[in-house]
Amino acid sequence: MTLTPDPQQEAARNWFEDLRNRICAEFEAIEREAGSDASFDYLSWDRTEPDGTPGGGGVRGVMKGKVFEKVGVNVSTVGGALNPDFAKTIHGAGEDPAFFATGISLVAHMANPHVPAVHMNTRFLTTTKKWFGGGADLNPPIPYEQDTDDFHARLRAACVPYGPEVYERYKQWAEDYFWIPHRNTHRGVGGIFYDHLECDNDTLFERNFALTRDVGEAFLDVFPRIVRRRMGLEFTPEEKHAQLVWRGRYAEFNLVYDRGTMFGLKTGGNIEAILMSLPPEVIWE
Repeated sequence: MTLTPDPQQEAARNWFEDLRNRICAEFEAIEREAGSDASFDYLSWDRTEPDGTPGGGGVRGVMKGKVFEKVGVNVSTVGGALNPDFAKTIHGAGEDPAFFATGISLVAHMANPHVPAVHMNTRFLTTTKKWFGGGADLNPPIPYEQDTDDFHARLRAACVPYGPEVYERYKQWAEDYFWIPHRNTHRGVGGIFYDHLECDNDTLFERNFALTRDVGEAFLDVFPRIVRRRMGLEFTPEEKHAQLVWRGRYAEFNLVYDRGTMFGLKTGGNIEAILMSLPPEVIWE
């Protein structure tokens, strides 16, 4: 990986990598509590531009354990030039296809259907614009009101310092985004989603970087608590079957509608890292 990030890009990259390290350590600790020795398997990958020049890369982290049937935590830092047609769909890249992107992406599919699956992603992109985006959403096969309320309350608390309307706006954005039109249903019980938080000056960069960090910290605080609350519950074969059917909806969204999947594929990312969001086992009926 040969890229020369500017100070803002480097700060974002360093924080995403630090968050990855702390999340993975916490998930491995949960596996130990369940009597499992499962750990993350890390695979570094490099990206090259069509002309063969280095274009960054990343690290794919995957763990398959007793609690986490499959969890992926990826970090990547890539840059170069977007395909001209695809560039027209990316904020600030229509006239100049040069880009830089760094971020963390996480998807966890759980062994116990009482434990919700979850997605979290935060990123910093540079074209002719600079902006942050991201969010987190909870995807329970068997919803519990307590879990939903706790997840949303923690995200609401993360948003409060940035304005009284921020949480409700990002919550609605998640409801609109994580919708499966051909199924006429939401992917889960929501969370928050935001994009194009522009950083035209240092003040805006610091504000939006702080919000993005707070979202990551909120996730690291609340999701492990929910996992520990539910991971010891007994479940029936019928509940496991329902979970596998529900996972099909998750896979459909990620393959058909998810912007992150499309961005990774269009920018020459590592295929296994891009598709790590797909569940390990699924049923369509």
